[in-house]
Amino acid sequence: MKSVTMYRPCGKDELQLVINSGYKKWPPRLVDQPIFYPVTNEQYAKEVNNWNVKSKGIGYVTKFEVRKQFIDNYKIHTVGGRHHTEWWIPAEDLDELNDNIFGLIEVIGEYTSVV
Repeated sequence: MKSVTMYRPCGKDELQLVINSGYKKWPPRLVDQPIFYPVTNEQYAKEVNNWNVKSKGIGYVTKFEVRKQFIDNYKIHTVGGRHHTEWWIPAEDLDELNDNIFGLIEVIGEYTSVV
């Protein structure tokens, strides 16, 4: 089975919901979050994560594998610089994405603001 590596910056509250799922699922989107945005590379995830650190004092970068057959249905969007690439997964497709996660969601970085 082929898989695709995805990265996701997240805050403390979202990470707690991932932990509560046994590191197996992303939580449902909030009403004002119609799209789930996993990114294609760790560098971009760290850059986006800086917003979490600035606003909340802490942020995390996660990594997970998704079955390629599933994610091939979604286009990669470039939203800034060359490495600012991400998938746009509609909120209504998040359960299906979760069903296609292969293995566990890993926390690969924890970042805090310097006081």
